[in-house]
Amino acid sequence: MPLALGRAPETSQAETPELLALGDAALTGTLPFPDLPPAERSRSDRRGPMRPAALSPTRSRLTGWMLGAIFRAADVAALGAIALAAAPLASGAYSLAALTPFVVGALALIWSLSTIHAYGFAQREGLGRHLVKVAAGFGLAALCLEFLLLGFHPAAIAQKPFALWFLASFLTLYALHGVWWAMVRRWRAKGRLTPNIIVVGANQNAERLIAAAMRSGEAAVLGVFDDRADRIRGDLAGVPLLGNTATLLSHRIMPYVDRVVITVPQNAQARVRQLIEQLGVLPNEVMLFIDQGPASREAALSRITEAPLAPVSGAPSDERRALVKRAQDLIVGSTAVVLGMPLMLLIALAIKLDSPGAVFFRQRRHGFNNEEILVWKFRSMAPTADPSAGMRQVSFGDDRVTRVGRVIRRTSLDELPQLINVLKGEMSLVGPRPHAVGMKTGKTESAKLVAEYAHRHRLKPGMTGWAAIKGSRGPVDTPELVKRRVALDIEYIERQSLMFDLMIMAQTIPCLLGDDDVVR
Repeated sequence: MPLALGRAPETSQAETPELLALGDAALTGTLPFPDLPPAERSRSDRRGPMRPAALSPTRSRLTGWMLGAIFRAADVAALGAIALAAAPLASGAYSLAALTPFVVGALALIWSLSTIHAYGFAQREGLGRHLVKVAAGFGLAALCLEFLLLGFHPAAIAQKPFALWFLASFLTLYALHGVWWAMVRRWRAKGRLTPNIIVVGANQNAERLIAAAMRSGEAAVLGVFDDRADRIRGDLAGVPLLGNTATLLSHRIMPYVDRVVITVPQNAQARVRQLIEQLGVLPNEVMLFIDQGPASREAALSRITEAPLAPVSGAPSDERRALVKRAQDLIVGSTAVVLGMPLMLLIALAIKLDSPGAVFFRQRRHGFNNEEILVWKFRSMAPTADPSAGMRQVSFGDDRVTRVGRVIRRTSLDELPQLINVLKGEMSLVGPRPHAVGMKTGKTESAKLVAEYAHRHRLKPGMTGWAAIKGSRGPVDTPELVKRRVALDIEYIERQSLMFDLMIMAQTIPCLLGDDDVVR
């Protein structure tokens, strides 16, 4: 196996009816507004003018930069395939000299399309306008190639194969960009490309922000929170007032929110500081909206993504790092599934023969941005119908653990089904371990013991992690252990990189096999 696993604090392995009733809809973002009574859920005025029909978790939404990078890579692949077909026609065989004009041509095309912003896909850009951009990009590339290839390879552009390659490239990319445009339009309609924000402060700044978002369509304002909620009307510019800032901290809409925007006037410095401190416990990015005055207001708010938002809390997204991390998860995770399938089949058979009950169990745990996800595991404990048992962490000699369970827990093989969560995008191979929802340390909920507890949810949870290889595995049954786990998780978030992840994966197996002290 290329990957061994860490362990999160474990509770009961019962799937209660309440858990199963949530279903995949609640955990994949198709849940209707969760905090409204049934009689009010169908009222459109409570949804607001910008909220999509179904909310998708922040982890499943794409960003403009990430999508542009994917489309650009697909264009490069298409140009390369056409070049490989055209090169032998130019010289009768594959050679560096034969490929050079096509490589230069492909680079010039990608550069020109990027320069002309053909990978921008603006909100109001129609198909015709976008295809005009593509044609203009090819025109700019043709001018560049005329100078480049005449200077370095005079005969290249006179060759019929190169002219055919350029024409084939134009037709292929023209068709591809029509497909890209349609995909972007469809994803925007579903809300996968539109950042969701909530506003703190029902005031004129908030109204200007909402108006700008409605004009541009570049963001969706899902709701407004204000501590004067009981003294003002039920909406602001059509966006519903969802409660006060204390309500915000535990509101079930938060896993679907990209940014929390404070719109309190800048001159109310004491109130701004108080809100920043209060909202700093959230994993969501907290930003301050600064009104720069009437002269620059319209220009500043013409596009919500360019509005004067100053980040004050949360981890700003690093899109390149996120894309590399997701690629790492898919490549290594898929390889692990293929190589580990025989072993997983044997474990499933052993569990079935050892004790009655299902082979797998699923447990609600906290994921990215406090989203609740269903984490898969091999069942290692006897099933129970007692929902209160789900709050008790596993201890030494726990009588709930089965015979096969002792073996697979000792080697962390019971965690292998979490590869499903990794491939679905709910988890990562490396990250803070996912803790059970409502997990308790003693009689106190663990999340209440450390102010920065939610900060560990600023990255996707992982199958293994920095805390795991540093000895913080298993139960966190004292406040000191909770604080150490959170500190190590935050350290990982600050240091995360591809090489750091690979180092953690390489150290996981020796750490687990050489540890006889941690409860597993």
